[in-house]
Amino acid sequence: MAGAAFAADGSTPAWPGFRGLNSSGVAAEGTPPIDISPTNSVLWKVQVPWSPSSPCIWDSQIFLTTFSDNELQTRCYNRQDGALAWSRGLKPDKLEMFHSTESSPAVPTPATDGKRLVSYFGSFGLICYDLKGTELWRHPLPVALSAGGYGTASSPLIAGNFVVINRDQNEGSLLLAVDLRTGKTAWETPRPEAHGSFGTPILWRNGGIDEVVTPGSLRIKGYALKTGLEDWQVQGTTAFACTTPVVGDGVLFFAAWSNGKADSPWPTWEQFLGRFDTNKTGAINLSELNPVMRDYMRGLDLNRDGKIDKAEYEEIQATTAKGENLLVAVNPGGKGDITQSHVAWKFTRGLPYVSSPLFYDGRIYLVKTGGMLSSVDAKTGQSYYTQERLDAPGDYYSSPVAGAGRIYIASLDGKLTVVKAGGDKPEILHQAEFGERILATPALVGDNLYLRTQSTLYAFGPQGSH
Repeated sequence: MAGAAFAADGSTPAWPGFRGLNSSGVAAEGTPPIDISPTNSVLWKVQVPWSPSSPCIWDSQIFLTTFSDNELQTRCYNRQDGALAWSRGLKPDKLEMFHSTESSPAVPTPATDGKRLVSYFGSFGLICYDLKGTELWRHPLPVALSAGGYGTASSPLIAGNFVVINRDQNEGSLLLAVDLRTGKTAWETPRPEAHGSFGTPILWRNGGIDEVVTPGSLRIKGYALKTGLEDWQVQGTTAFACTTPVVGDGVLFFAAWSNGKADSPWPTWEQFLGRFDTNKTGAINLSELNPVMRDYMRGLDLNRDGKIDKAEYEEIQATTAKGENLLVAVNPGGKGDITQSHVAWKFTRGLPYVSSPLFYDGRIYLVKTGGMLSSVDAKTGQSYYTQERLDAPGDYYSSPVAGAGRIYIASLDGKLTVVKAGGDKPEILHQAEFGERILATPALVGDNLYLRTQSTLYAFGPQGSH
């Protein structure tokens, strides 16, 4: 991780942003429960409006973002009993385009340093509160036009006195840092090569220098935290990344998958046209598609004229073909293009689409669509096991988290699986059905686990553990 650049020192119970400290997904202390279900180990549960953002926790408070009553809301719940402590709402002039079933105008998870709480909305920008809900500053931004119009998903990173946001979108992509104390722009770095990514920036101590690392289109890059200047890049990663990198034992790991490679090749234009061109015009009018397909495919309409033609389709094909679906380990110390010099190893099986990789006890864990788990040695890239089925098929948007020798994995369909860390194959300790979708990543604090489903926020743990 990055030492002094983070405020959490371990003395305060905290899970201060997306996937906890520096998006690691790991709780260093505590013993969260195993036998979790809608009726087991439940300390409390409360109804919450649906949005995919994950719990952010500091001491006795739980923070969530949500979209409710036409407002972009930041909410605070009491850790002790789940009671709503406060809610603050914004009504943007215009909502960003977003996927109607898989996304929301409130996907990014808020972040806190224990004094300030920062929320980011693609339809508004950044807003900062103290932990009592008093607004401290706001930093409005133009309404984001995300890749494919799927909606903003990247969460804010708090590092030292900076709040950093990945603003990759269809046009005008950039990495932005604002002063945590004032909300004023500290620096912004254009990313013209990035046409859309949904991962959250993390911090990496690289050769004694704090860097912001964020994925993009066909490459992953590191930028100096103080200045925003690009330090290095690794080329040849996936064309459109939904995942967040992780750091372990000083090494950077990134894993991502997207359509178009050998394991999921694009159909030819003729095949695509034959399936969707119902009015036989030689192009795909978005109006021909049902709403679900339209949400998925409008990203192929590059000039946004309401139809997909052959040139647009083949341009997307060509861009995707330039990338590689892989897990990559990057050694510290490099500057410039370090693709050949500092990539320690690559792994190309069992790759995640949305669910981010997990580094835990010297291993990388990957959750692939279909409910398949892989475990890779972080030093060598050698597989302990690959694509082992968890008896929980379907998609995975939630990312795995770990604590006390256990890995917690939630499927989009609502099945929670607890796996014992290590071993030559996954040992399933517990599984439970929650009966509704899970998009949010669980939060681990002490002996507690917090889980947001489509309608409910749960607290799990032994009685009296808060």
